[in-house]
Amino acid sequence: MNPISEFNELTGEVAAIGSQMFKVRFPFVGELRRYSWAKLRSDLIAGATLTLVSIPQAIGFSLILNLPPAPVIASVIIGGFVGALFFSSHHHVFGPTSSISLIVALTIARYTSATGLEPLQLAVYLAFLIGLIQFLAGLLNFGEITKFISRSVVVGYTTGIGVLLIATQLHNLLGYDVQPSQSFITNIWQAIEYLAAGQFQLWALGIGAATLGIFIAVRRLRPSWPEALIGLAVLAVAARVLTAFDLQAHFRMVRDEGALTAVIPAFAGFHFGSRKLHLLPELAGTAVAIAILGMLEAASITKSLAAKSGQKIEPNQELMGMGAANVACGLFGAVPGSSSFARSAVNFQSGAASQLSSMLSSVIVLVVLLFVTPVFNFIPVAALAAHLIRVGVKMINRHQIRVACRSTRSDAIVFLVTFSSCLLFKLDTAIYVGIGVALALFLQKTSTPTLVEYSINESGNLAELEDPSKRPHPQISIIHVEGELFFGAADLFQEEVRRLAEDQNIRVFILRMKNARHLDASTVMAMENLYDYLRATGRHLLISGSNPEVTTVLRRSGLLGLIGSENIFPAEQNPTVSTRNALRRAQQLLPEQAPQVRIFYDRPQEADMG
Repeated sequence: MNPISEFNELTGEVAAIGSQMFKVRFPFVGELRRYSWAKLRSDLIAGATLTLVSIPQAIGFSLILNLPPAPVIASVIIGGFVGALFFSSHHHVFGPTSSISLIVALTIARYTSATGLEPLQLAVYLAFLIGLIQFLAGLLNFGEITKFISRSVVVGYTTGIGVLLIATQLHNLLGYDVQPSQSFITNIWQAIEYLAAGQFQLWALGIGAATLGIFIAVRRLRPSWPEALIGLAVLAVAARVLTAFDLQAHFRMVRDEGALTAVIPAFAGFHFGSRKLHLLPELAGTAVAIAILGMLEAASITKSLAAKSGQKIEPNQELMGMGAANVACGLFGAVPGSSSFARSAVNFQSGAASQLSSMLSSVIVLVVLLFVTPVFNFIPVAALAAHLIRVGVKMINRHQIRVACRSTRSDAIVFLVTFSSCLLFKLDTAIYVGIGVALALFLQKTSTPTLVEYSINESGNLAELEDPSKRPHPQISIIHVEGELFFGAADLFQEEVRRLAEDQNIRVFILRMKNARHLDASTVMAMENLYDYLRATGRHLLISGSNPEVTTVLRRSGLLGLIGSENIFPAEQNPTVSTRNALRRAQQLLPEQAPQVRIFYDRPQEADMG
């Protein structure tokens, strides 16, 4: 083959690899090959339905963030479109969510006065940081890490977010002002004080009650209709009529918080000024916490929808999609977002055939804003508060809470600690606390050995000693070690064996390691300390039934050479052969008398921790 042919062949192979990588990173491109008019029709219907849900939610989230609606709507348009380019799921929808909005709102309130930056600048900066973390995590295949985070943490965190969301909207529902970034306890106590003193506004409370009534009526009479859009539209029309006739109605509307204008999102760029770079160390923890929360939300949403649709999901693609969407939000001056439970479910239920449904929804939202924007400006704030309180109530999943609290004691503790941390601490701290407690309890469960006494029965087999009063005086102890022997179990393992070694009548200890797993340096050092203690008192340590993994660790660490190869008996096909060989070796070490034998079997502790 001549050089030109070789070059052409190599170029073709590179192009094919590049095309395949492009399809992997942009799954929607692969969908276009088998796209049809029927799918386009399904995506159009799903996109239009999705729009009916997205706009009222976005305006409500602007109320949480205490920002104008425009940058929140921009997150729906820009983030929803860019995220869909990367998502492998046909139904996954990106946009502002209640949990992310609440964390961002608290972060903005905490840093605005200290830095002198505008609240929107902080939100945009945070969006860029979150997106960068998520995109790099997806690129480095960190999407699978979510499987190691307990679902009890997620349930506790989601429940805490729901309760906080309800508490933060009580003042809007009752019609009084509060200071930004108030604690949960302060919000609840103020609401009680205003109710007890009768200082709430009847107009606000009446509008909130009417909104909830419309929601309930639509849900019962027409379950398939968008009750949020209908309820808010009815109240907006009513508010517009009251305003037109100049009636003395004292209540706030969206236009009082920052009028929603028909502005097409434009590229704003991103400037790393010195003030923003100075904030990077302080905001990094919050950005990481939000990124992790986004990973958990995406994994939960896409896996549940995939179980219904039968579609194969790539977790890293979903993570990259969220990262790219948040970076785009930062570049277009929009607030950060995440995976939306409600809109993804609506997208699925509306029959979306591909990721194009989310892209079409972004376009339709933009068109709607250009033509019917004035209507949204008359939505009463109390109506939005009632809508958000209803969203918060929906986030409190009683079934999942019941499962988390009743399954095991560990799950109940993790749920309660995570939930309480949400109410008492910063939200980014709460998720770290929940994950830490879950890991600590897991390590405790896997590193708590107990010993059960065994002996040689009349048939010559190992059996549990049923009557401890008939126990013969032991000179050899066989300790059957089973389970994980990593660093978390090393100290407990050493303490249990040292406790038995206090009996000076025991002259030989046989560690039966047949079912021991995952030895590490901490366990090796514990065994070395035990060996030194026994040697100092003129006694012996033997190891039997060591599997290849254990034997390799003993050899590499040097413990095999210290104990002596003649005192270590690797596992054989017959599980009792190595133990019998160890017993013969023990008899050689105690030639002056026929030994009596005690056998200890390491049994997991009763599952009081789950």
